[in-house]
Amino acid sequence: MIQRVFFKKKKKKLTMSCLKFSILVLCLHVSCSGALDYRKDPVLTIRQEDSMLPMISPTAAPKPFLPLLAPSPLAPFTNITVPKISGQCMLNFTASESLMSMTAIDCWSVFAPLLANVICCPQLEATITILIGQSSKYTNVLALNGTAAKYCLSDIKQILVSQGANDTLAQICSVRSTDLTDASCPIIDVTEFEETVDTSKLVAACEKIDPVKECCAQTCQNAILEAATRIASKTSDLLSTDGGHAVLPDHISRVNDCKNIVLRWLASKFNPSNAKEVLRGLSNCKINKVCPLVFPNMKHVALGCGDEISNQTACCTAMDSYVSHLQKQSFITNLQALDCAASLGMKLRKSNITKDVYSLCHISLKDFSLQVGSQASGCLLPSLPSDAIFESSGVSFLCDLNDNIPAPWPTSSQGAASTCSKGVKIPALPAAASAERGNYNDVVMLSLLVAFAMALLMFM
Repeated sequence: MIQRVFFKKKKKKLTMSCLKFSILVLCLHVSCSGALDYRKDPVLTIRQEDSMLPMISPTAAPKPFLPLLAPSPLAPFTNITVPKISGQCMLNFTASESLMSMTAIDCWSVFAPLLANVICCPQLEATITILIGQSSKYTNVLALNGTAAKYCLSDIKQILVSQGANDTLAQICSVRSTDLTDASCPIIDVTEFEETVDTSKLVAACEKIDPVKECCAQTCQNAILEAATRIASKTSDLLSTDGGHAVLPDHISRVNDCKNIVLRWLASKFNPSNAKEVLRGLSNCKINKVCPLVFPNMKHVALGCGDEISNQTACCTAMDSYVSHLQKQSFITNLQALDCAASLGMKLRKSNITKDVYSLCHISLKDFSLQVGSQASGCLLPSLPSDAIFESSGVSFLCDLNDNIPAPWPTSSQGAASTCSKGVKIPALPAAASAERGNYNDVVMLSLLVAFAMALLMFM
């Protein structure tokens, strides 16, 4: 077996060791085409020699190891089939062909539920926004009617599935045909939009955003909110009965609907590639603020770690068992891991667990993400927007396996530390959180080689 190395020797110390794993996936259920059930446990295994795996402790400096790779398993499954489209959708799919292909890879087959929150669904939402925005240059409208929306959403799904995407994508990402319409926004005509909104200010604020600075400064987000509020008020001002000071019950909902119209207009002003960067950058600001994990009942942890932790072994056994359930949900970013650690810590404190059980039981940030390999190495995705990559050897994406940052235990009143607060000290983050998008000098690509034919997706 030939060993392949995905990193070069550098003077700088590697802060992220991302390795190429061969993942075998097999559906043990009657049907392999159904959506992955988060309540069941997908077990991803590495095909390699155990002797090649180093022992990694939460405190020791990790050492990269070289996996032994199996031959490419994807060759029989990369043929693009002809999609059955309705012929009733006026969106120009050909003009956004590369965008559609990227979305199919980001939402590829069995990985779609695992990458849904960070990669797949943000990419799908951006693709839909761009398709409608680009078509508005010819239709002069920034939304579809109800009938056209149903046809177009179906066609989008058919095209993506024909290129390898998960066939339950709409359910995974909670996308409905009404998301392609105007919803409750009163303005969808391009001419009327441009007469109402300060378009030059909007373009200037959003044409080029820094994916790190934007999340704190919110320059583009504020411009979008201002534009959305302005077009939403077209209806609110007419219905207000006290000089415009009353806020209708559905005004906030209308503003949110109008934000989608603003995003589509912006997407019409940039080429699809630039529009995607802007939209993914904006969505990442929301993604990294919230922990996507579902926390199950923690009564067993409260019992094991209660009474001032009289039994450390029992406490850590209960904590390990609890965290193992979190590890079976999805891949998360390093910043989401901070949010999750803070959220769980606050819940534990409310259960009268006041001692730092994270330090006691050696819980690190990567323990909150999906685990890969027989060594159960946590995979933290970069906090900047990223895409999966399809190559001859499989489907790959950036993944941090060796960042052993201890999970911070919250104080009595502290939630997740804000990365925008200069006075707040947070654990060092991987290089992927730098302001330079795509500049992963110290990152090696983790390739999750999915063997669709011989593959193994186990549900417990």
